[in-house]
Amino acid sequence: MAADAAIDLQLHTTHSDGTWAPAQLIDYLLNEQFALAAITDHDRPDSVVSVLQLGAERGLHLLTAVEMSTSWRGEATDVLCYGFAADQPGWNDLLSLAQSVVLRQNEITREVYEKLLRAGYEFPQEGEVLKAKAGEPLGSNDLGLLLLHHGYSTGPGSIGRIMTDAGFYFAQNDIAVVVDAAHRSGALCLIAHPGRGGEFTRFDGGLLDELRGEVPIDGIEAYYPKHTPEQVAMYLDYARRHDLLVSSGSDSHGPEKAPIKYRAELSRQLLERLGIRVE
Repeated sequence: MAADAAIDLQLHTTHSDGTWAPAQLIDYLLNEQFALAAITDHDRPDSVVSVLQLGAERGLHLLTAVEMSTSWRGEATDVLCYGFAADQPGWNDLLSLAQSVVLRQNEITREVYEKLLRAGYEFPQEGEVLKAKAGEPLGSNDLGLLLLHHGYSTGPGSIGRIMTDAGFYFAQNDIAVVVDAAHRSGALCLIAHPGRGGEFTRFDGGLLDELRGEVPIDGIEAYYPKHTPEQVAMYLDYARRHDLLVSSGSDSHGPEKAPIKYRAELSRQLLERLGIRVE
């Protein structure tokens, strides 16, 4: 593909915690003339086949991809996995790890939802707010949408506090175990949004050195909307010095946070490792 072709390598749909229906997102990307994208639904490698088929039917090239919920030293450190295959030795392990997190997260979210109802919270418009879910289990983002839509927000961070106070937390697997299974499935593993912070580890060069000493990651998501220009420059320099791959993703979960048209050349080495020539 052309060096200036538009790509976005981190997107989410209703298969995990997004509000984009898969077909809606794919149609949007086509209308906006994206050449390539990766739908990286959290812990859903099992949904990839249907998503790839939908993209092929509509004429959009999609990468095989997933974002796995992991932790390192007790803090959230998500991993983007690209290029895995079901005929590889580690596939069953990767699938099992993903499904265990999804089941645990569904249980946590359902328990918090029921606790909120017992505490007096009411969601009379739940059916309308969550109509895109089509009967799928309640996700963490869905719970946040219900609280927001029904007027329970009192300011920035208030929805998260309500959920946390009701016992919500994110289910995760150990990063080393996930990366091992993903590698044995043929995947390349990159640290998602390494400079985001908040509930996630905010990596500088020193922490990346320590992580790489324990886990054989393949790269980092240097281009991310919440990264400052200084962070982007630091991650690019680090990747260059340590021969790491670089990805670029918007982390769009719905129309309110649109995909970003990153130039394909920004992630040239990653794409070429996945069999896509950039020229």
